[in-house]
Amino acid sequence: MVLDSSCWMEFFADTPRADLFAAVIEAHTAREAGDEVATAALSLMQRGKVVGVDLPLALEAAMNGLPLAESLIYATARHHGAELWTQDSHFEGLPGVRYFAKP
Repeated sequence: MVLDSSCWMEFFADTPRADLFAAVIEAHTAREAGDEVATAALSLMQRGKVVGVDLPLALEAAMNGLPLAESLIYATARHHGAELWTQDSHFEGLPGVRYFAKP
């Protein structure tokens, strides 16, 4: 079974449709990480905020020279004044990024 990102977003944003996907996501997470770790991870992720991609954010992302997914991540972090922590080398040296090289 494959869930697209909209299913995960519904679940983690705890929308009225979250229950449609809860059993599958919780079972998959528990199977991969164990019940205790899965419960902690799901609890933390549900505290997050789902941010829509509007025109100003898309334009900001288009100007930073990064690949598509990375450009949206970076633009979102900058737009919200968040520090981006990553191991992705695309972000190395950018302002507002804490980059940790993989061993």
